[in-house]
Amino acid sequence: MWGRFEILKRDSRTQARLGRLVTRRGVIETPVFMPVATAGSVKAVPPEVVAALSARILLANTYHLYLRPGPEVIRRAGGLHTFMGWPRAILTDSGGFQVYSLSGFREILEEGVRFRSHLDGSEHLLTPEKSLEIQAALDSDIRMVLDVCIPYPSSREETERFTDLTHLWAERSLAWWRTSSSRGALLFGIVQGGMFADLRQRSAETLVSMGFDGYAIGGLSVGEPRELMLEMLTATVPHLPEDRPRYLMGVGTPEDILEAVARGVDMFDCVLPTRNARRGTVFTSEGTFHIRNARYKEDFRPLDPACGCYTCRRFSRAYLRHLFHSGELLIYFLLTVHNLSFYLKFMAEIRRAIGAGRFEEFRESFYRQKEESLCGK
Repeated sequence: MWGRFEILKRDSRTQARLGRLVTRRGVIETPVFMPVATAGSVKAVPPEVVAALSARILLANTYHLYLRPGPEVIRRAGGLHTFMGWPRAILTDSGGFQVYSLSGFREILEEGVRFRSHLDGSEHLLTPEKSLEIQAALDSDIRMVLDVCIPYPSSREETERFTDLTHLWAERSLAWWRTSSSRGALLFGIVQGGMFADLRQRSAETLVSMGFDGYAIGGLSVGEPRELMLEMLTATVPHLPEDRPRYLMGVGTPEDILEAVARGVDMFDCVLPTRNARRGTVFTSEGTFHIRNARYKEDFRPLDPACGCYTCRRFSRAYLRHLFHSGELLIYFLLTVHNLSFYLKFMAEIRRAIGAGRFEEFRESFYRQKEESLCGK
């Protein structure tokens, strides 16, 4: 049955849980990392390669696809899956975070958010209903309600106002959803509340009372210290239902993912593995490093001796550094494949550890290995 989420195993020492979410385009094992396909593409990597890395679900961006090529183009193409050649599940965000991050004009109204396109300066009004209409045209499998991403720092008064507006928009989204033909898609609410634990709790409880298919935790990793992010996460998760997936939006590093899993989070997305690859930064079992550094000029080892991805099987650090400094486009493909492989393998190891009842041992081993790596540099 589409939308069914079941907990297969719980860790006895933390809140980590092994789960399974059934979507109309396949079963997703959780905890899961979703590679980001902002404009309908995981940058530099064809969809069949992403699928071969065992990705079961991608995240696509409503804001960007709305502006270009436009939802009607994608609808006429047969939906986003057909348009981009990806047969597995897709989650689309609402566009709220992208509007929040715009450097130009934006105005948050009770009706929605008014903004100017970063492409041509044209003015648009994105409402909760319009966001879902766009996502319906895209025909994604998991859809997000429009929310107000609250800047950091914000006063308590401003945070309350924007959190209440997020709740109002969530109610309107549900009203639209109940009269639409969702055809098996799932709708997630988004918890806000800024950096105030009581507002986070209130937001979670308000959204849970509305009855969504899943719950996202938004408004974190927006510039606050990591310790505060984890504090807000700890304050939020216990107020979300056990029988629904929990999604931490836009986070993050392997360390952040590991800590969020320990607190009971099931789903993640982040641009770090793909964006960092384009900048020459790679994630490995021995730590993170920059391939452009001179020390790798005659280093003929693979990026990560423990990795079996295409890049590590075929090419040395010296060759990859050469490609990077030569401006060869191949480097973006090779480093992105490696970083995605690292993240997806990392999540698979987390799932196995939870299933085997040794998640805490895995967590301790991860930090011990990281510390040893830093001491060896």
